[in-house]
Amino acid sequence: MLNKAKNLKNFTLHCADGEIGKVKDFYFDDQTWGIRYLLINTGNWLLNRQVLVSPLSILSVNNDEAYITTKLTKEQIENSPNLESEKPVSEQFQKAFHSYYEYPLYAGHVGYAGIGTVLPINPIDSFNDKHIDNYENDTEWDPHLRSTHIVSGYGIQALEDQFGHVDDFVIDLETWKIHYLEIKTTNWFQGRKVLISCNWINQISWSESLVYINLSADEINKSPEYTEETIIDRDYETKLHDHYNQNGYWIK
Repeated sequence: MLNKAKNLKNFTLHCADGEIGKVKDFYFDDQTWGIRYLLINTGNWLLNRQVLVSPLSILSVNNDEAYITTKLTKEQIENSPNLESEKPVSEQFQKAFHSYYEYPLYAGHVGYAGIGTVLPINPIDSFNDKHIDNYENDTEWDPHLRSTHIVSGYGIQALEDQFGHVDDFVIDLETWKIHYLEIKTTNWFQGRKVLISCNWINQISWSESLVYINLSADEINKSPEYTEETIIDRDYETKLHDHYNQNGYWIK
């Protein structure tokens, strides 16, 4: 099931023992495009604290009633490592987070990276200060961990020129992987919107606030029509991939 990040924001998080807060943002790995964390704003609970929740703990998503169910309890979340909202998520914090929940770390990076060939390495012992020293003061942020909120608005660099900007992200709620960027073309192509597969992206540049893609402006201009009302089903995805002469991600 596919849904947009903007649609999922403000979904209520249901714990095993009641509601806790609402989804504020998503952190994703820009190499695998897997969602590593959901950022939850706890509202009046925990004095408006922001916490991370891993897709590993998500049981289901109810699109009709706008809530996400996790197997975690409020107490588990309350006692999780403290996240400073104004700072990037550091690698040390992620180690503390995964140690606390006894989640595996992954070869090459930390965090959940969607469905793929990531392999678990030796897990850390259960969280305590002896194993994770001073993680709150750590400044080594993870260069591959991106916020959908921050990347929204990044410009698009096609093969010939820049055009438009990232407006949204299309997430697979079964694998928690981003499959498409929704691009608003502004003055190009009569201001239409288009979908770009993450498989067609070269890189994201922090310093330039740009997303580099392996497509020409002409190819993008002639892509299948896409509007807010478009249903992103397998028929539409097939037309999109056929237009670019690309195999779909669902083809093994």
